[in-house]
Amino acid sequence: MSNQKDREQRRGERLEAEAEAARRHRLLQLSVGGVFLAVIVVVVIIVVAGSGGSKGGDGSNLVEKHDVEKLLAGIPQNATVLGKKSAPVKLYEYGDLQCSACKYFSEEVLPEVIENQVKTGKASITFRNFVIIGPDSVPAGESALAAGAQGMGWTYIETWYRNQGGENSGYVTEEFIESMANYVGIPDVAKFMQEWKSHKYKKQVETTTGQAEKFGFSATPSFAVEGPHSEGFELLGTPQSSEAIEEAIEKAS
Repeated sequence: MSNQKDREQRRGERLEAEAEAARRHRLLQLSVGGVFLAVIVVVVIIVVAGSGGSKGGDGSNLVEKHDVEKLLAGIPQNATVLGKKSAPVKLYEYGDLQCSACKYFSEEVLPEVIENQVKTGKASITFRNFVIIGPDSVPAGESALAAGAQGMGWTYIETWYRNQGGENSGYVTEEFIESMANYVGIPDVAKFMQEWKSHKYKKQVETTTGQAEKFGFSATPSFAVEGPHSEGFELLGTPQSSEAIEEAIEKAS
């Protein structure tokens, strides 16, 4: 009975994440058309409606570090790249640490890809910031890059998603960032905090966000793949399942 309830809860979360991604897609389409005022109004409505009752975002009650460590055990990490340098296929995720759909992908879609494709050396996956949720997405993204500089980018990102607060709810504070760094075990937290506060990685966050926009991505997370048999840097958009991502990797191999 408990398993059934868990499945039903995950299904509800998936549907909610998909609906949020669809709403965000429509909003970005409106902004491209120049209806900026309407976009701002609708965004405010969504934020107010979606921020209530959200779990997570509590630096004093962080969870699931050991689950993340188990998922990523034995896989090399370099900056925000997960997987072997020799992996023939490169998968790229453009995401926003505040994004609820990204959280869903982190917990329900990517684990299978990591187990089947990344751990086996078939593919690596690179996280790139695509900040579209709100101003707090920038410092959140900067903190992921600071963690990556110490070889713990994916450990930090995956743990963040499992402790994510409500979008634009104000939980991305210095206290939360430092608690996250201590919780995941960043080797030099003082250096991590110094780099984060200095905005050392802000330009990189802006650059990868600009890349995603040039590609025409309109939602987070969005993916791309590159391999021996892909059509160059091949855009995947937002696949609906781990199977779709794995199929793209196999085709690119």
